Amino acid sequence: MNPLTRRGALKLGAGAATAAALMGRATQSADAGVDLRFAPEPGAALRVLRWDAFVPGEETAWAEMSREFSEQTGVAVSLESAPWPSMQGRASEAVRAGSGPDVIFGFYDDPHLYPDQLVDLTILATYLGEKYGGWYPVCERYGTIKGRWIALPLATAGTSMVYRRSHAAAAGFEEFPQDMDGFLRLCQGLATNGTPPGFSLGHAVGDANTFAHWLLWAFGGKLVDVGQNVVIDSSQTREALAYARELYQTFVPGTTAWLDADNNDAFLSGAISLTQNGLSIYDAARSATDPAAQGIAEDIAHAYMPVGPVGTPTELYIFFQAMVPGYSQSPNAAMEYLRFMWEREQYERWQQAANGYHSQTLRAYEDNSIWRADPQYAVYKDATARMLWNGFAGELGPASAQAMAEFIVVDMFAQAASGESSASEAAARAAERAEAIYRQHRL
Repeated sequence: MNPLTRRGALKLGAGAATAAALMGRATQSADAGVDLRFAPEPGAALRVLRWDAFVPGEETAWAEMSREFSEQTGVAVSLESAPWPSMQGRASEAVRAGSGPDVIFGFYDDPHLYPDQLVDLTILATYLGEKYGGWYPVCERYGTIKGRWIALPLATAGTSMVYRRSHAAAAGFEEFPQDMDGFLRLCQGLATNGTPPGFSLGHAVGDANTFAHWLLWAFGGKLVDVGQNVVIDSSQTREALAYARELYQTFVPGTTAWLDADNNDAFLSGAISLTQNGLSIYDAARSATDPAAQGIAEDIAHAYMPVGPVGTPTELYIFFQAMVPGYSQSPNAAMEYLRFMWEREQYERWQQAANGYHSQTLRAYEDNSIWRADPQYAVYKDATARMLWNGFAGELGPASAQAMAEFIVVDMFAQAASGESSASEAAARAAERAEAIYRQHRL
């Protein structure tokens, strides 16, 4: 029996012309009832566009696994990479032009910018979910639209408070504070001691978005409510902005221009002693040959993000997803490539090569041995399970994706925190920008 039948008919949207070419081959699996395979098109070759890696080991592992896929299937794979800030533009340009990479790795809800131009991955996502313990709820929010999987969630680059133990202790904190008042006092103490914090308020795809959204939500502010109404110009938002203004006074200069690599560089150079980041700072310090950097590694600790007045975690993390554009001439090969990379043998090896930088999207990989390799990894294990989604508390879609892409929340915090605008002015400007986007997508 064809294993695809029991999961329903394949709907490829813009790639519907290729649906008839899809073929599955089932074999018994110890993990679930069937193993799914996609038969690559004759002579298929794949172009794969990824982000520039922050952890070199994961990029090396991904290239090795891609070569193994080619050896097993005969499908040539060409890997391309691009800086984080240019990824969304590269993807959008390819989709608009109807030509480009066969597999694109995007951020957050990028796939929702052009859902009808992507190959339907429902069969593949359903198979993986059934086999590997299910997807976390936030993955379904990011990967689906109206019950159809338009992207395949790869990983969460969880972030935490990354700090120097000795510097925090010198500021009077043996343990990292988990409330907003304590966090502000810690930052003030660090600044007074000449070991300031630094958090990105520039157009950093990962660091600025995760910091600004966490801070907004921690005070109960939201861009939109459950009814998709723009509600960012609120007392809760202004409270968050006032707090950010106080916090900003403790920062090292220049954070309004920081991109994703800048806080890493500042921490490793000793310019700051506290930031929000993934495991890449710790990994770089630990891998360095310079004794000074190794000393920094021994002093690094990680902690959960503080909880604000709302009383629950309000974390946004960098979320990676894979898309197959409908223009691809090799959708079967692309889906087989994704299936291969998400299977346990490859996925867990890739996670290990990333040294805990990538938290799993499928529950079965919670038991990956990487999470027991170093106590510093502990706060990252459950990143996908803890996180909220872009556009909270509304729905994901083209509007939330565009608002993120245009850095509306980040710009609001940068303007208010730096003193460029008052809290009221910054919130009103953000509401005006958001309303224009959401109005456009309501039409």
